[in-house]
Amino acid sequence: MDPVDTSRFPIAAGGLIVSCQAPVSSPLHGPSPMALMAQAVMRGGARAIRANGPADVAAIRAAVSLPLVGLHKIGDPSGVFITPTVAAAAPVVAAGADLLAIDGTTRLRPDGSTCAAQIQAIQAELGVLVVADVDCLEAGLRARDAGADAVATTLSGYTGQASPPDEPDIALVSDLAAAVDCPVFAEGRYRTATQVRTALDAGAHAVVIGAAITNPMAITQRLVHEIALSAGPVPGRTP
Repeated sequence: MDPVDTSRFPIAAGGLIVSCQAPVSSPLHGPSPMALMAQAVMRGGARAIRANGPADVAAIRAAVSLPLVGLHKIGDPSGVFITPTVAAAAPVVAAGADLLAIDGTTRLRPDGSTCAAQIQAIQAELGVLVVADVDCLEAGLRARDAGADAVATTLSGYTGQASPPDEPDIALVSDLAAAVDCPVFAEGRYRTATQVRTALDAGAHAVVIGAAITNPMAITQRLVHEIALSAGPVPGRTP
């Protein structure tokens, strides 16, 4: 297997990939709001978009010219649910995704297949570049050995533990960048320019940011929480 030619990769090195996704509980959930969000971040300088589900992918594809990383979340988030099968991948590719993100961990798929088998089937049947969302170095190495065109740190901190850490996993970015011959996307809990710069310096091809840009509910909740934590006693008022 030849190394991935990053000069011909659809997403330019050093840029920001913005994840335009909204949960069902959000007023922004749905194809039309996400297409508008994609247009906004494109005008702001995003180099690519990451989006979930055939409907959102199709709406965003019609609205922007940026490379589009599609995925299809199906099933229980505690298991393999990011594009868990080839059948889940097909409508996202048909909707216009340039790259397809899948669960890149070593866990078995819901249909009993392995990550390696899924990667190879998607490439053979759908002819699309595959991004493996991994949780550790071993998973990244296995995914690349199976032919993944890129690996992302998306699932670091989200498998095998009660709750994820607050900070991004820069160490995994560095380890993957040193070990694989394909682009590495830094993803997961990135919120600041300093974190993005650190990930790029660690070898990331690009950095994915989602909630910190496109989820006003999460941004507001975080600020409200931090304001409450930092609040001191009101001057002149006894406890």
